[in-house]
Amino acid sequence: MTTPADAADEHLVFREYLDAVGLQGLASAEAAGLHTSEWYALSLITREGRLSSGELASRTGLTTGATTRLIDRLERAGYARRAADPNDRRRVIVEPVPDALDRIEEVVGPARRHIAEILARYTSEQRALLFDYFRHAAPAFRAATEEIRTTTSTPGGKKTTRARSSR
Repeated sequence: MTTPADAADEHLVFREYLDAVGLQGLASAEAAGLHTSEWYALSLITREGRLSSGELASRTGLTTGATTRLIDRLERAGYARRAADPNDRRRVIVEPVPDALDRIEEVVGPARRHIAEILARYTSEQRALLFDYFRHAAPAFRAATEEIRTTTSTPGGKKTTRARSSR
């Protein structure tokens, strides 16, 4: 049975974990010479292989104008390039530059090494449970992000609502 003290401790441990993951992401972006939004966008592009600029805008929560500037910065840094969509010349496809991804691998190497050491402590059944959690937690965090973005209050207390489906 979980006591209130145990629940408070779990809450604290989870917050420390999330803070550490966030801090590692910030450090990785900085080491790659990117802002956090660019780091996240590059992660999406490399995971998917290629995304349209509209898909990238939708997935990052940025406006189309901000996404265009983000793509410009990724191109200038040499991490991504624009390509024409072979099926629709009006669409821009953003794809990673494979040769530039070696630098990203260097940046994430320490985190991967440290996490691999931790995962090695667990049995295959325990790792399966951990990865089941990750598989279900990621969509939950994306849903929470969407909730935050659609009903955000500015520092002055003014409530804003952002349309999401038009991207």
